[in-house]
Amino acid sequence: MFVDQVKIYVKGGDGGDGMVAFRREKYVPKGGPAGGDGGQGANVIFLVEEGLRTLMDFRYQRHFKASKGENGMSKNQHGRGASDMIVKVPPGTVVKDEATGEIIADLTEHGQQAVIAKGGRGGRGNSRFATPANPAPELSEKGEPGQEKNIIMELKLLADVGLVGFPSVGKSTLLSVVSAAKPKIAEYHFTTIAPNLGMVETEDNRTFVMADLPGLIEGAHEGVGLGHQFLRHIERTRVIVHVVDMSALEGRDPYEDYLTINNELKEYNLRLTERPQVVVANKMDMPDSEENLKKFKEQVGDDVQVFPVSAISRQGLKELLYTVADLVESTPEFPLNEAEKDETVNRVLYKHEEAEKFEITRDPDGSFVITGDSLERLFKMTDFSREESIRRFARQMRAMGIDEALRQKGAKNGDTVKIIEFEFDFVE
Repeated sequence: MFVDQVKIYVKGGDGGDGMVAFRREKYVPKGGPAGGDGGQGANVIFLVEEGLRTLMDFRYQRHFKASKGENGMSKNQHGRGASDMIVKVPPGTVVKDEATGEIIADLTEHGQQAVIAKGGRGGRGNSRFATPANPAPELSEKGEPGQEKNIIMELKLLADVGLVGFPSVGKSTLLSVVSAAKPKIAEYHFTTIAPNLGMVETEDNRTFVMADLPGLIEGAHEGVGLGHQFLRHIERTRVIVHVVDMSALEGRDPYEDYLTINNELKEYNLRLTERPQVVVANKMDMPDSEENLKKFKEQVGDDVQVFPVSAISRQGLKELLYTVADLVESTPEFPLNEAEKDETVNRVLYKHEEAEKFEITRDPDGSFVITGDSLERLFKMTDFSREESIRRFARQMRAMGIDEALRQKGAKNGDTVKIIEFEFDFVE
């Protein structure tokens, strides 16, 4: 089975907790704080492995959770950072954030890497909080939570040439003749339900990758037939080879087929029409093909390259392959979106925007609910079992302007305030 789109959950490892400890060695009076920092949480990293061809493995494992960093220890010993989680993906994988639709990474080359979910930093031990005013703090941080998100992975084939056309026009037969690929061929529509790749070599030793893509019908850009499942794979191709059945044995007009397919490409993505296109008039060994070809050439005009071939008898293939090889060499890659043109970012396009610090809402019971990424991260890194840590968290909230914002919302002494699933009393 060819799997080309999956949704999975990824989470970077949490940072290790910092420790509260003190030196208690013989002959060392007032040893002072000695709590070490926690280790860095592991990142979730996607690595391109050229041997992979589908996203099948992700159908069976949909959760990827990286390891947590080690906790800090006494004697100022820091916890060990966790090893990154490496997830292998096939070339051509596009990773999107499900919530925002943003492209996190576009992975195309063997060995290319992208950090998909970043691990949290380790919490600081009490040694980090020592000051002249407080030389022995009983204060430490918990590890920072790792990033977590649902992502959508799409596989877009890395083919130089894409074969397009109605079902049963001979795309699979053509691919099987010009390459060593062995696609399924039968006398019914939609025999090809998954893209097939083949390596083509011309007589002058030039090579390119050709993809036989599932048959396209009218309305495909709206999801009719194989729809987007097909169109997704043509986005990366440099040259489009449009196969037309010139025999018209199925009662369709070759010129109407030609217009319909080009319209579907245009409706799906206007950039597809920028690619050079070669028209292959296939099945020229059939009756009436010569007459249909003459009429077809008059209708499309002289600007369109038309190559009469017979995939079965291998007639006319040499000239076709030479022309396609020339176009592949002279045509640059087409980026999937404009942002990819910035080569300095290694095709990793995800940017972390600064979110609002906090937001205050009211529950039906009258309690105040405070949300916000920065606040929730501080909350999760606070050790509420220690009085000194609680006082520090209260100072941080005050510095963020939360106290004043609550008063403006009408909070009074004794009102309930909620952060995540925890409740506090508002104190003036």
